[in-house]
Amino acid sequence: MSKFNLITEFMGKRYQVDIKHPHSIAIPLNFDGKQPNHFGAEIAKRQPLQAGSFIGDTTKGGSCNVDSIQLVPHCNGTHTESIHHICDQKVSVGAIFNNSLSVACVISIEPMLAEATNDSYRPTLEDADRVIDMAQLQQAIDNDTLNNIESLVVRCAPNHDVKKSYRYDDTNQPPFFTQEAMQWLADSPIKHLLVDFPSVDKMYDEGHLTNHHIYWNLEADSHQLTDTARCDRTITEMIFVPDDIADGIYCLNLQIPAFELDAAPSRPILYPLIECSETHSEQEQ
Repeated sequence: MSKFNLITEFMGKRYQVDIKHPHSIAIPLNFDGKQPNHFGAEIAKRQPLQAGSFIGDTTKGGSCNVDSIQLVPHCNGTHTESIHHICDQKVSVGAIFNNSLSVACVISIEPMLAEATNDSYRPTLEDADRVIDMAQLQQAIDNDTLNNIESLVVRCAPNHDVKKSYRYDDTNQPPFFTQEAMQWLADSPIKHLLVDFPSVDKMYDEGHLTNHHIYWNLEADSHQLTDTARCDRTITEMIFVPDDIADGIYCLNLQIPAFELDAAPSRPILYPLIECSETHSEQEQ
């Protein structure tokens, strides 16, 4: 039997990627049951393909199952988006990866009421808004770690399973980052930001998408790329990180279909890292 070992280095230490114990942090999209939903979009749907006498449903006499699906990637579940989400120029989310594997850090934060922070946002924060501010991020992850990872995974507390089927609306608005928090992340080397809420911006933000612009380094309210825009960055939203996944360092495999769109359904997978002992290191050389 062949044996495959994947070794990586992080902050001066060598780790083996535990490929035998993957953890998907995508929300399974159940076309026949409960689904998460954002911004009042239609639910994701499927129906068997019909073409002439052919029907793609074996329970209805078809020779095989062939579904036609309808969904809104941004609103119907776990998805990854590119800078094309906010700019005119086409930067396809399925074509921007030069390496689908990266070192990731999982952190857990309980959003606070906006009235408890001195941070800001555009439009102006309302006291009842739930936000993640810069101080909370800095408490959850130190600068050295942030400057040595490519991906950051943010899990919000409380972390109930109901997140997998939340309907976010006027009465159940999700948390978001303050400007200062997002600027702190934007100033770091990270390329992939993953969160368990449906948008890094406020649900009703007068169309500014302030944090998206900060993260991708676009001028406020602009839809035009510049030479300094961060086209190599992605944002993944509506993930779910189970409680049995501890905060810490992992290898992330961010799986995205080759869609020529600004966003696509995605499947982020976390692999634990096992520190290599000196004995193992010598055996591998």
